[in-house]
Amino acid sequence: MTAVPAMAPRGAEMPGPGACCPTGAAIGVARPGGLARFVRGTEDGAQIELLVPDIHCGACIHTIERNLPRTPGITAARVNLTHRRVAVSYDPDVMVPEDAVAALAGLGYAARPFDGAAMRDLERDAEGRDLLARLAVAGFAMMNVMLLSVSVWSGAADATRDLLHWVSALIALPAAAFAGVPFFRNALAALRAGRANMDVPISLAVLLAMGVSVSETIMSGAHAYFDAAVSLLFFLLIGRYLDHRTRRVARVAAAELCGLQAHSATLLTGTARRLIAVEDLRPGEIIELAAGERTPVDGRVIAGLSDMDRSMITGESAPEVAGPGALVHAGTLNLSAPLQIEVTATGDETLLASIARMIETAENAKTRYTRLADRAARIYVPFVHIAALATLLAWLALGLGAREAVMIAASVLIITCPCALALAVPAVHAAAGGRLFRAGVFLKDGAALERLARVDIAVFDKTGTLTTGAAQLVSGPDAPAAWRAALALAQSSRHPFSRALADAALARGVVPAMVERLEELPGRGVQGRIDGIDARLGRGDWCGADVPDDGLSSVWLSMGGGAPVRFAFEDPLKPDAAEVVAALKARGLSVALLSGDAPGPVARAAQAAGIAAFEAGVTPEGKLARLNALAAEGRRVLMIGDGINDAPALAAAEASISPASAADVARAAAGFVFTGPRLAPVVTALDVARAARRRALENFAFAALYNMVTVPLAAFGFVTPLIAALAMSGSSITVTLNALRIRSMKSGRRP
Repeated sequence: MTAVPAMAPRGAEMPGPGACCPTGAAIGVARPGGLARFVRGTEDGAQIELLVPDIHCGACIHTIERNLPRTPGITAARVNLTHRRVAVSYDPDVMVPEDAVAALAGLGYAARPFDGAAMRDLERDAEGRDLLARLAVAGFAMMNVMLLSVSVWSGAADATRDLLHWVSALIALPAAAFAGVPFFRNALAALRAGRANMDVPISLAVLLAMGVSVSETIMSGAHAYFDAAVSLLFFLLIGRYLDHRTRRVARVAAAELCGLQAHSATLLTGTARRLIAVEDLRPGEIIELAAGERTPVDGRVIAGLSDMDRSMITGESAPEVAGPGALVHAGTLNLSAPLQIEVTATGDETLLASIARMIETAENAKTRYTRLADRAARIYVPFVHIAALATLLAWLALGLGAREAVMIAASVLIITCPCALALAVPAVHAAAGGRLFRAGVFLKDGAALERLARVDIAVFDKTGTLTTGAAQLVSGPDAPAAWRAALALAQSSRHPFSRALADAALARGVVPAMVERLEELPGRGVQGRIDGIDARLGRGDWCGADVPDDGLSSVWLSMGGGAPVRFAFEDPLKPDAAEVVAALKARGLSVALLSGDAPGPVARAAQAAGIAAFEAGVTPEGKLARLNALAAEGRRVLMIGDGINDAPALAAAEASISPASAADVARAAAGFVFTGPRLAPVVTALDVARAARRRALENFAFAALYNMVTVPLAAFGFVTPLIAALAMSGSSITVTLNALRIRSMKSGRRP
């Protein structure tokens, strides 16, 4: 969908936070309501993005996306789980945005507009600090109550035992009330909305354990289970915090494009120049773009000649010449000389905005991936409730007293409490994240780890990913005089090839010749007089050369009427590129190369790396289309890229990896980021992901076996709540230890 641009008056103020790119842009619709300024017009109506902090699992996605469109006026709802956002599309003639907030509240989810303030709140990570505080309180209470319980277990009786129970109650009750808030709040919201989630059995287990313990303490009973309740909360909060941390590092990739969007432009009106806000520009107006500035709009060059850095569009680091008639795009960098540009598109109509929308769409599609724990929870939650209720009713029907029947039901509920299940995946993700960190790989999201384990094809970008991204001189003339002349001319130019040539010449100990009348001609090269002879260093056609098509980039030197000589450059492969491609093939993956570069360099790089399937001249839209086509064929794609032009494909792929040297947008869109000049971490990440999936499945199998053995014992009354709590804690420790096996994996070992 294409957003309708706001028609701001001339002289309007500069946009505030979140207004510099389409994902944060907002316009008001002609409807009343305090949220109108957060609404964006669309072809089909209007859309508002809401921050919903209580979204934390696949069940939340299913509930919102299924039920919210049932509200009159709402046409669609898309949940971004990683960023806890809901994009609500609606008919502005039927409802106002406040109705969307009310509809979410009816489902049990508090919501507020997603804006710059919301992003800053996420950056401060108030939720993470809150979980840590509750985890610390639960841990402190658990240790102290356990110490008191040791005396009871050692034989304390009568008044001494009662006193220890009361002291335990004074510690455990307020601690549990504070530490259990995340679970109680979510469970209550779910029940109010007429649904159940994982927090419902957790809350019931804690409340039952506390209630039974208080009852036993008042009646001077032999057993109280305060230690079981706080231990349960402690282990569950560990799992919740680990899951939060794996999500915390994720950020909206499209928002990173704001750093490439210029906020002002120099408007030409006759001979006058004045600075104007970008949102006030209109198609057909003329702006001046100085050297070193980023283009604020899409447009057409009408005067001037310069070199443009278009790597964000093509992925190719070599500058391209822009002269009269050339198209330029927002975010590209003017390197050499001033240009006059006629505006053709602004705001949401630019190519930069289009890339941002592609990223956002791809991210939203990816967040609908159902994680292993979410799939297990759908089966587990009703099982827990049915088992506990059936036990209670069966014992009451058999004539057992209400107190004893509740105790047995509490044992079932505690022993089946999804503590092991809650820890099964977060513990694996945390262990895998630590193992990857030691290998120089940073994991953004636990779901990304699960998706990486499923991939069957790896797609590489070329420049900066498969290759180093830096021009390297591979051949030059044998004549020392040519080197001296070339160095003299190259030192005055900012062109990347000139810099690479100068570095190579200085490394050879070349002393530059004396040059006069030095002049740089943007888009052509550098010229001057050396020893009374006219000399040129630059493009082959400008120097009169017959340029060969061998996949190498060239700078040519012509002296007077002599034949031009060539300095050839290439973008070399990373040291282990061919080895990594072979390793991926050995692990059952197909490998392909998609690049925006010219056919010659792409073919040369593919052949050197051992990649048979490659394609050159692919635009960002083209890369996204290729990946979507592969997905339609049932392929699960791993995308490895580093440029802004790769960001939509990185966001859309089943799994994605980006080097730390990549553009901010690419790093934000990728599920993994690796450091260093080598590609070996890609193979390590794949191996760890596959091992993590195996550990998670083993944990689920253990949790299932644990319940098959312990639930019948508890239901038949052979297990007290205390033993149930110990068994629950033991299951949590077991799945954690199994997860830690990942940390001992050796680098390069295939699981």
